[in-house]
Amino acid sequence: MYDHILFAVDGSDEATAATRRGLALARDFDATAEAVYVVEQRARRLTRTDRESAQLRDHGESVLAEIESLAADIGHPVTTELLEGKPSVQIDEYARETGAALIVLGRQGMTGLGKRLLGGVTEQVLHRTSVPVLVVSDVEQTRPDGFDYSRILVPTDGSANAETATRHGAAVADRYDATVHVLNVVDIQAAGGAFNAGGLDETFIERLEENGRDAVAATADELENAAPAVSVETAVERTDSFGGVAPGIREYISDHDIDLVVMGSHGRSNLKRQLLGSVTSQLIRTVAVPVLVTPRSA
Repeated sequence: MYDHILFAVDGSDEATAATRRGLALARDFDATAEAVYVVEQRARRLTRTDRESAQLRDHGESVLAEIESLAADIGHPVTTELLEGKPSVQIDEYARETGAALIVLGRQGMTGLGKRLLGGVTEQVLHRTSVPVLVVSDVEQTRPDGFDYSRILVPTDGSANAETATRHGAAVADRYDATVHVLNVVDIQAAGGAFNAGGLDETFIERLEENGRDAVAATADELENAAPAVSVETAVERTDSFGGVAPGIREYISDHDIDLVVMGSHGRSNLKRQLLGSVTSQLIRTVAVPVLVTPRSA
């Protein structure tokens, strides 16, 4: 599935940690690996001399050289490319032009001006690209080689968009002999706000949970068809958090020692509200484990 993996780097520790994980994935999937550094157009506009402009490019080349050294340590070759322009646009366009099957990004990084950014490049790429994106937390615990993917979580709300994550979860689980947890979270507060500010009838909540069981069962069937050897566990959990579905998913991640979350970029709540930016965006900002985000067309 992942025959060409693209890493966007900026010299930050977070981007390097993400690249280390991505290189290990490329090695394990026998994929070609490519790293890009984008000289940011805002930084170029601030330069006044050819020397200053050259320094920006030299810095990018230095960062890419470090990635080549890292790849040699991990034992998997990497090619590199220096680009110029708006980072999110360049990363997305280059990924599509080269047929990348996966983009790997750090959750945080820095611009060419040294400014910290998520909601910047990483989130902009997520909102514009049609390529799956692996977002690696800035608290990622890095190792020289090998990462644990024993427990993979695929949250589902039963929507077609959530289903796009299923084959990616199956592919990773099959490669690493992992158990896939399929989870539906019933958002009690959202249901209560829409139907009854004074509380919900238990029968209605049970109906929501039944819908959740149908959703996880359908996803489990798809996973088992895609990767018959993979072990699948299903769960439907209630949450009454005013933060919505995301806190319920975070609690499940913590309670079950999840190593990787695979989810669609868009979905719906139990009341069919559109929600990425919502659930997916909240999770990539707040969980310590990597999140593989699959767009609608993936």
